[in-house]
Amino acid sequence: MNTPQGHAADRSTLMTVERGLHVLRAFQSDRTPLTNAELVRRTGLPKATVSRLTSTLLQVGFLRSVPGSRGFELSTGALAIGHAYLGSNALLQAAQPLLQELADRLDVSVALGLQDGLDMLYVDYRVSRKVATLRLGVGSVLPMSTTSIGRAYLWGLPQEEQALLIEAHKRHAGPQGDALGDAIHASFHELETTGTCAVMGGFQRGTWGVALPVRIGREGILLGMSCGKADVELDLEFERDRIAPALKETAALLQAQLADFDGAL
Repeated sequence: MNTPQGHAADRSTLMTVERGLHVLRAFQSDRTPLTNAELVRRTGLPKATVSRLTSTLLQVGFLRSVPGSRGFELSTGALAIGHAYLGSNALLQAAQPLLQELADRLDVSVALGLQDGLDMLYVDYRVSRKVATLRLGVGSVLPMSTTSIGRAYLWGLPQEEQALLIEAHKRHAGPQGDALGDAIHASFHELETTGTCAVMGGFQRGTWGVALPVRIGREGILLGMSCGKADVELDLEFERDRIAPALKETAALLQAQLADFDGAL
């Protein structure tokens, strides 16, 4: 309908869809139920808007109520979309065997992640059968500024975009912003000199990761790629030196195998 009223209706519909997706994205892979009040805090949306959206998402099968509480969790509607995406994405289908082989060879978990605001979202995750301490998976969200996979991704960005994002992280960190900036640049120096960066306790005490950036396909899709594990007693430099050659090798194989990839994530 090509009228002012029609355009206003289209904008209203678009805003409703956008807000509904914002609510769904507030749920993370740890499956913690969220109440309307918690969704208001996570999304910044008005209370009345969140209440209306959760009611609609319940009706259409994207959320379900948690028995005995006021909380909600994702339901089968959201699950179906996620599985359809994972099952049909050619990039991820091609990456999975390489990531699994690397995980088994080094007895670690291996992840591919991309930017999700100020965080990193795992779009693929493979784990050695011997690793039972990291409870992560596809859909896990980790902080970008304090993890190896996030700093590797930051390092791979164009300089102007990188600088703007670092400033956003520093503002978000408040009084610790300058120290965080120094730590990020220390990881950048490590990437420049060794090709990888290693971080201990970046999102959870006793966890570590070694990471580098990869660019995939004709569009040069930027992803972070990391190996990690939970271990409070380790020599981080030794682990980086042990892991880095195999990680670089697999990253090169992945980029070569998907050099002609012409899709998107």
